[in-house]
Amino acid sequence: MMKRFIIINLLLISLTSTIFPQNVVKQKTDLWEGKLNISGITLRLVLKVTTDDNGSISAKLDSPDQSVENIPVSSISVTKDSLKFEVSSIMAKYAGKIENDSMVIVGIFKQATLTLPLKLKKVEKLTEIKRPQTPKPPFPYNDEEVVFENKSANIKLAGSFTYPKENKKFPAVVLVTGSGAQDRDETIFKHKPFLVIADYLTKNGIAVLRFDDRGVGKSTGNFAAATSVDFVTDALAAVEFLKTRNEVDPSKIGIMGHSEGGMIAPMAVSSSDDVAFIVLLAGPGMQGSDLLALQTELILKANGTPPEKVEESVKTNKAAYKIVVEQPDSAPAFKELEKLFEDQIANLTEEEKKQPEYSRGNFEQSVKTILSPWFRFFLKFDPKEYLENIQIPVLALNGEKDLQVPPKENLSGIEEALKIAGNKNFKTVELPGLNHLFQNCKTGSPNEYGEIEETFSPDALKIISEWIREVTK
Repeated sequence: MMKRFIIINLLLISLTSTIFPQNVVKQKTDLWEGKLNISGITLRLVLKVTTDDNGSISAKLDSPDQSVENIPVSSISVTKDSLKFEVSSIMAKYAGKIENDSMVIVGIFKQATLTLPLKLKKVEKLTEIKRPQTPKPPFPYNDEEVVFENKSANIKLAGSFTYPKENKKFPAVVLVTGSGAQDRDETIFKHKPFLVIADYLTKNGIAVLRFDDRGVGKSTGNFAAATSVDFVTDALAAVEFLKTRNEVDPSKIGIMGHSEGGMIAPMAVSSSDDVAFIVLLAGPGMQGSDLLALQTELILKANGTPPEKVEESVKTNKAAYKIVVEQPDSAPAFKELEKLFEDQIANLTEEEKKQPEYSRGNFEQSVKTILSPWFRFFLKFDPKEYLENIQIPVLALNGEKDLQVPPKENLSGIEEALKIAGNKNFKTVELPGLNHLFQNCKTGSPNEYGEIEETFSPDALKIISEWIREVTK
């Protein structure tokens, strides 16, 4: 009976189309792909332009590396030799000249106060992003969606709790993300390093809790107003949650932090006796202002910046950091930073002044960042003040080619502080060929992050897993 009903309906559709012919508007979609270079980080943009037989044009914008798709383009204009569009929802606009038989557009992309060159190339197929390490369900362990409360901040944090299926208590670890608003997987360029880590550790008998930063994903709270001190309370709220779980041995709960998370873990230890061990993944071992200056120097060199430009940038940044550290009031700090900017511009040629990085808009965006509560705290932060009091087991890992938290200076700083503490159970490891994300790489430059298929080194995963199992047995 059901089969006959379907056939009759198909027949009715066919007859309706014949008797009452409909105007089917054909559409053609052109794909334009390009890359934005933002302070050494490359972000791909994809413009999808759809044209129908009536000549109507619409478009959508993708940012694949940020996992954002189909942002509506509010207006678009295409002529024989130019293309312009605006995306009002993200305060972005683009204007470019079409060259090379309409296959390449050379133009300028603006978003808020940011102004950057952007070349869009017409492609038949978008660049495929391969992430072979990303785990796919079904998983051979329990994967539970959880929500827990940070009572001191009156916020709720959402995350994923993974634990083995055996009916017993397991050692557990809380994963803490690096700087910037991050989801529970610490997603970057479609890499999901925290998902990869959680999957590996859970398969090896270690329960893992990872969670969305406050104000990100399903977590409540205001990320922009928070500093690392606030993130410490989030991490400790996660520890408190794990203590309530029957699957967890409450005496074997640790914190593993990546980058800024490697600051938060030692800070958390100073505020709680419930943390049994910490793992620092590219965690800082030197003061924030010194680390950022070194980071700038190494990344610029890796990107082929001329030595004199590297020296100029480092000098200017150090002067800016000094102003921010020494001047707590933002109004006079802004004036001093503005004077620094004007002095820098005065020494440039007219051609150099036209470059996006020297624009007034870029200056204002940069000042807004470095005068934020989080940045002010980071510049002054010295991890040794906390590391010098840590007695619990510590594992510190860095990639040999990490340009954001360089291994030589930071691992030695961590080791020196732990020795002062009299810590008898710590291990520092510099892993050959790995970058800040613990990927095998060529140069270590952030430009490579999205281009590398590997998400997280298997060697690093093995070291982490074996060490946690050893210190919690």
